[in-house]
Amino acid sequence: MTQAERVDVVPAVRLEGVHKHYTVGDVDVHALRGLDLQIEAGTFVSVMGPSGSGKTTLMEILGCLSRPTSGRLWIHGGDTRDLDPNGLARLRGEEIGFIFQSFNLLPRLTAIENVELPLSYRGVSRRERRVRARETLERVGLGHREHHLPSELSGGERQRVAIARALVNRPSLLLAAEPTGNLDTTTGGEILQLLRELHADRTTLVVVTHDPRIGEQAERQIHIRDGQIERDVR
Repeated sequence: MTQAERVDVVPAVRLEGVHKHYTVGDVDVHALRGLDLQIEAGTFVSVMGPSGSGKTTLMEILGCLSRPTSGRLWIHGGDTRDLDPNGLARLRGEEIGFIFQSFNLLPRLTAIENVELPLSYRGVSRRERRVRARETLERVGLGHREHHLPSELSGGERQRVAIARALVNRPSLLLAAEPTGNLDTTTGGEILQLLRELHADRTTLVVVTHDPRIGEQAERQIHIRDGQIERDVR
């Protein structure tokens, strides 16, 4: 390929010299220590490490839920330092989906109403919200449970609703924190299969996990210790 023919590919995520400090009581915690990282679009990455290693802080930085103390973060080539709080909120709503270990579903809303929530925050019409939420629930295999409350669903079904909620805005970057952590082995395996299917659709997927099965399935395994990358296995 000649120089003229080469097309530069913008990574999904790029961090440069990222530090994160915060104070707990009288203790100054250095959660991230000069971390450099680049994640290509469409990659399935697992982030692993012992408790207190900084992996959760890294997830918060990647999801623009927390700003670095110093250093820079780009999402699809855009420097997040240029964004005010409203700009960061728009970026999260349009480009980033979140999956949490504890599901974080609203108990008084049905499955489809929970999935609709991100669309309502963006001002999508009620008709379109319902269509897109139903399509997304079908995608995760829960179309037949759309009118059930979270209390009427199994743990695996609640996690599928949470995944559908993360996907309904059609994000380019999906961040998952211990997505199998509250599930039994069989149900966790089903969620892992769903994550593999999402990756097959070329969604950029970053999963913080203690589950070795996810680490084995990811095409890239990042191991963090003491706020730094200890190993990066591709």
